[in-house]
Amino acid sequence: MRRVTYSMSVSLDGYIAGPDGRFDWTAPDEEVFRLATDEVRALGAHLLGRRLYETMLYWETADQNPSLDFSTREFAALWKRLPKVVFSTTLSAVEGNARLASGTLSEEVERLRAEPGEGDIAIGGAALAAEAAASDLIDEYRARVYPVLLGGGIPFFPRHERRVDLELVESRTLSSHVVYLRHRVAR
Repeated sequence: MRRVTYSMSVSLDGYIAGPDGRFDWTAPDEEVFRLATDEVRALGAHLLGRRLYETMLYWETADQNPSLDFSTREFAALWKRLPKVVFSTTLSAVEGNARLASGTLSEEVERLRAEPGEGDIAIGGAALAAEAAASDLIDEYRARVYPVLLGGGIPFFPRHERRVDLELVESRTLSSHVVYLRHRVAR
């Protein structure tokens, strides 16, 4: 069965964006960017909330810019081909290889898991990930932990009163002092 993953850059104190909504502290070096590219390469679908979808629209055309280096164009090409499902109550249309969700998050995950194909199903966006976690849909949490304290903002981990036991699957410290942690939900 296809795994549902939640992967984001996160501050040491657990936030994906600061109190001001900024995430400029997550600018990846080449090693972190390669890690993100490898994650996208392994995906079969990506589920996004509206804000993350709008942020990622840049990548729909970035591969056409010859002034960008190969790794950036490679990520853009992978992202562009990746099937995406956007959850929004305000958008009436989406661009590229994306479609608006026609069902609930649980229904969309069930539909994608039942389809033939390979690759993980990624959840993107804090609100959507919180909903997925509350519905026990997430199989793996993947965090790129940056050495910065933000003191508040949008949390990586959803705030709900439910214990979730995790098993460490992988950890590594990158040359930029970013720590990559991959945990599987213990079921």
